Amino acid sequence: MKRSTLLLWIGFGVSLLLLAALLRKIDGRQLLHALADLDWRCLLAAVGLTFVSYWFRAVRWRLLLLHERPIALGSLYSAIVIGYMANNLFPARLGEIVRVWLLARREQLKVAPVFASLVIDRMVDGCAMMIMLAVVLLTLQLPPGMERVSALLRAGGITTLVLYLSAVCFVLFLKFRPVQALKLLALLTQPFSQRFRDWLIPLAGSFLDGLRLAPGRSNLLLISICSALIWISATLPIHLVLRGFGIQLPLIASFFIMVLLVFAVMIPSAPGYIGTYHVACYTALSAFRLSDSQAVSIALVIHGVGFFPVIMAGFYHLWSDGLSLRTLRTQAVEQGAEL
Repeated sequence: MKRSTLLLWIGFGVSLLLLAALLRKIDGRQLLHALADLDWRCLLAAVGLTFVSYWFRAVRWRLLLLHERPIALGSLYSAIVIGYMANNLFPARLGEIVRVWLLARREQLKVAPVFASLVIDRMVDGCAMMIMLAVVLLTLQLPPGMERVSALLRAGGITTLVLYLSAVCFVLFLKFRPVQALKLLALLTQPFSQRFRDWLIPLAGSFLDGLRLAPGRSNLLLISICSALIWISATLPIHLVLRGFGIQLPLIASFFIMVLLVFAVMIPSAPGYIGTYHVACYTALSAFRLSDSQAVSIALVIHGVGFFPVIMAGFYHLWSDGLSLRTLRTQAVEQGAEL
């Protein structure tokens, strides 16, 4: 069995186990009652803000690609929405490759700089998440008896920080010491197959060729501002959903939930982060003494806000581009093999 196929089945298995464990905790009638009490005005506002966060992502991606040439925001926004739709429908986060392929195809750009800009985009997200985690740890007061959740949060934060700093250090090493970095990469990948090494080393070289930013402090400042606006507009929907259920928690609680959700999407799962996303949200809400039915209801709605609307919007943009879902998946797999 191929490694990718094995990881796919592991992801589905994790999702099924987590969903089964979660559904055992709830009563169907109480769940329906909690959903019936939802204020739909808050839900609509949450959906709107989710798309605002995608627009800010388009602005930041444009800034990251200014060294190539200015790109229309509409083109970037469409690629992002279709990419998020693909992440919800395809396994292994193929939506990230979809974003690269769509933009490179539409704007007649080389794949390497677009791919490099996306890696930088994710690294900036990692930095923003580290700041958000620090703010949560310093300001959030969990109820008594939640020491285990606090310890889990700190452990997840430390693990993520180590992985993030390792990635940043390697990218900087690759940028300023490319020959030594490629030799180190070749040495570290010796236990793997020759086919994998033949794929990875050229990928690192092409990534290096595209690893550039537009010069100037103003550009870095704008990227930082966009990053803050991305995460604020992505977290406020959680706060609005809580208000829609009549739950009055401080705004920092929504950032706490967002941090756990970021950790959850790193775990192998079925497409759309089903299971891992719900359990992480349920765990965060349970820390504030919400009932199981309330916590599960809110988790389902928060996931739905980021799942169903972007799928519908993604299909619209896909139709506007004259593409099919099958073409998207085929190109994503092929580009993933080439990258």
